[in-house]
Amino acid sequence: MAPLPNAELVQNSLQLYRYLLRCCKQLPEENIRQHYRHAIRQSFKVHADEDDPERIQQIIKRAIEDADWVLNK
Repeated sequence: MAPLPNAELVQNSLQLYRYLLRCCKQLPEENIRQHYRHAIRQSFKVHADEDDPERIQQIIKRAIEDADWVLNK
């Protein structure tokens, strides 16, 4: 599966959250989609108190790379 377009436009956590949930819609089975939606929500809860802009950008970059990997496996 091809990654979603406009990944390079993701600049903040809300945009990332929406992007990742849209990526989940491309997954083939409902139970897999549910698993990744749950994982996305948990990750956002874990990183909710992050306030370093550089670290936030690192997290965004890594999350997009991980989403692309999941969609291509």
